[in-house]
Amino acid sequence: MLVLTRKKNESIMIGDSIEIKVLAIEGEQIKLGIIAPKHIDIHRKEIYIAIQEENKQAADVSTNLLQQLKNK
Repeated sequence: MLVLTRKKNESIMIGDSIEIKVLAIEGEQIKLGIIAPKHIDIHRKEIYIAIQEENKQAADVSTNLLQQLKNK
């Protein structure tokens, strides 16, 4: 893990096209602004994990349905 220190209004770059900027620091919370190409999905980690789990469940259902159809 790379750890960087940034102050308000400072940024980091990921590659050539993703910028993460510290917009505000309020107590223990930090507000970040992210500038990235539209084709890049950006989610909070807990949302990303939920999406991955839903996709896995949907794939399992599809596999089970195909198996049932095959057995008929």
